[in-house]
Amino acid sequence: MHATDTDVAILGGGLAGLTLALQLRQRDPALRVTVIERQRHPVREGAFKVGESTVEIGARYFADVLGLRDHLEAEHIRKFGFRFFFSDGATDIDRCTELGVSRLLPTPSWQIDRGRFENHLTQRVREAGATLFDGAVVRGIDMGEGGAPHRVRYEADGESREVAARWLVDASGRAGLLKRKLGLAETNEHNANSVWWRVSGHLDPNDWSDDPHWRARCTPPDRWRSTNHMCGEGYWFWLIPLSSNQHSLGIVCDGDIHPLESMNTHAKAMDWLRRHQPRVAQSLEAGAHELQDFLFLRHFSHSCKQVFSGEGRWALTGEAGVFLDPFYSPGSDFIAISNTYVCELIDADRRGEPVAGAAALYQQLYFSFYANTMSLYQGQYRLFGDAQVMPLKVIWDYTLYWALLAPLYFAGHQARLPVLGALRPQFAQAAALNLAMQALLRDWGLRNAARGDALQPRDSRLLDQARIPWFHELNRQLADRLDEPAFVARTRGDVELMHSLAAELLTQARAAHPEIGDHGLAALLGDRRAPPSPLLDGAWYGRAPSAAAA
Repeated sequence: MHATDTDVAILGGGLAGLTLALQLRQRDPALRVTVIERQRHPVREGAFKVGESTVEIGARYFADVLGLRDHLEAEHIRKFGFRFFFSDGATDIDRCTELGVSRLLPTPSWQIDRGRFENHLTQRVREAGATLFDGAVVRGIDMGEGGAPHRVRYEADGESREVAARWLVDASGRAGLLKRKLGLAETNEHNANSVWWRVSGHLDPNDWSDDPHWRARCTPPDRWRSTNHMCGEGYWFWLIPLSSNQHSLGIVCDGDIHPLESMNTHAKAMDWLRRHQPRVAQSLEAGAHELQDFLFLRHFSHSCKQVFSGEGRWALTGEAGVFLDPFYSPGSDFIAISNTYVCELIDADRRGEPVAGAAALYQQLYFSFYANTMSLYQGQYRLFGDAQVMPLKVIWDYTLYWALLAPLYFAGHQARLPVLGALRPQFAQAAALNLAMQALLRDWGLRNAARGDALQPRDSRLLDQARIPWFHELNRQLADRLDEPAFVARTRGDVELMHSLAAELLTQARAAHPEIGDHGLAALLGDRRAPPSPLLDGAWYGRAPSAAAA
């Protein structure tokens, strides 16, 4: 048996494992890193893996922390933000409510062809000096105790091999090699399923209308570069363009409303589309879009009992640890956050510092980020077809993200104890506000439906996030470099902005349904009231056409 020694053995050379290997070597070129990956590289482009849409934290990690901006700009598609059409059963998409930006926001993100990206990462990891064995299958894991190395037995090129490592990281995705060995798997109550496929060529929403004004509402008129969400009660359908001239398509649904069995073959999925998103189905059936693959996954969301162990010198990252929901594309964000915590632990261990306490703290933070983000999805899928409440939810959810978690990561403070301590009250306030707001939004949507409101009016509204000054500024300021006191002060101000938005939304919910409860918001808001100058104009509350649609 061929045996080698290494400082860090990473099980899995997908997105999480490759980026971790590169990050570790960039932070410490003397660190010996070994990656064991089942797939042979290079892999196919296009129809390889899902998780193709990035948002701000993941994009920052890839572009700036790992130094891959040139590759992203040259080989992938600059994303035109999220875009939502409330279009269940509709063919006249240009008459449906549209939520999205009319122009790019300052902080970039990309649509990533996972095969192309992971091929590039494989090259960069090897160039950085890490050892990568592809086409390798893990056969056994022996955990070291009392400072003894962990041992991983694997096969590669018909040969049995073994690697001994001080640190062991599970980045094996849903295989969960270390997770299964240690009995760490944990389910959650988010009952959501998905089916997805790729087709050749790109689908352009602008082809769905002959109205030149509607086509020109975006500058440039590139709706196709967005992560387009076609929304209805209990589901959303994604369209994500890939630079390999393919389009990624997928249905994500609440399993209690849209059973997986109604869409778990391509033929069934197309029948489902004809009922729920007929304009998309017509585009796909018009020819020129050859099917590349088709997959499905039941109950894709999962949790984990533990992700970091300082005493045990192991960690889980990526989908080997937790996975939430793809609606806001958080997968790469959580890779960025967990990988950075793993790097911090290994760096401290290399300096001879005890890391058990840090591992416990990082895990507590990581699980709190997971829980707060999960609240955006769990129990909320019925809202997805409500063109009155769902746009308000999107604004709220993104305000939460850009006010706290994203700036914390951009500023490099996710492991800075003085900053985390100073902002502890704000994180607690924001978490409590968010739980109460999600309950209010859910109640508001249920009352709309019970009253028989037109949940998807043909009003041709464009609810343009780029025209909301404070929302635009939250996105822009992510790139600001502030000293710690200034960062803390601004974050406190942004959490106060969240209070103002919560007060305004509560006022609007009561205007729509005077009998609605406050779900604890009144106590959290204290004497705060809705601002005299509304944060959102009347178009967001269905009272007047927006400036972009007028």
